[in-house]
Amino acid sequence: MMVGRPSMNSTLTKFAAAVAASWLVASAQPSRAEDPAPKGDRPASVTVISPIFGQLVRFAMPQDFVTVFERTRGRNYIREAVPKGETTEHWTQMMTVTGVKGLTQFTPQGFASAIGGGFKNACPETFAAKDLGATKLGDQDAFVVVLACGKVNSSADGHSEMVLLVVVKGSADGYTVQWAERGPTQTTAPAIDDAKWQERLHALMPIRFCAIVAGEAPPYPSCLGQK
Repeated sequence: MMVGRPSMNSTLTKFAAAVAASWLVASAQPSRAEDPAPKGDRPASVTVISPIFGQLVRFAMPQDFVTVFERTRGRNYIREAVPKGETTEHWTQMMTVTGVKGLTQFTPQGFASAIGGGFKNACPETFAAKDLGATKLGDQDAFVVVLACGKVNSSADGHSEMVLLVVVKGSADGYTVQWAERGPTQTTAPAIDDAKWQERLHALMPIRFCAIVAGEAPPYPSCLGQK
């Protein structure tokens, strides 16, 4: 069920989404395919594949997350998912996908830096960032960073927030995949646990951007079969 869109300044994740949209969907319900049983303590996941502008966007999402908001506005696309029982206003974790049609004149690192600047403006006293670096997702260039605020100054409860941000330069469009979490207020810049966020990144994999095949229906086997 889609719900009303809250104010963008209520959370840093929504700020990041807003920044992404300002750079930046043919809206479509994503296809979900069950993944094999998880290894170790990793939660069970589903493969999510959806056409967003010129490509199919694929990544893995924890099985207990559900889509609570999706919107296409002009060239911009956004979709948000939270754990079952949570909402766009009240959540502990949120996964966000954004896209902008026809965005080609940018670098993933530069785009990530712009979003990071927005985070810093929202919590200059408690801001932290950790680059996980440039990478390739299939044929697409990408950049990964973790951004953090010890206290979101604009929030009513002063919660902390961290987000794993993956910026991708698609074949003809720009995209982000984000995994955020909230926590209690911290009076100093949070320590970013590299192992934790590397594991979160691994849990999203494989993130892939596939060609749209004319006439192909969900679960999009041409993309699902890509390693």
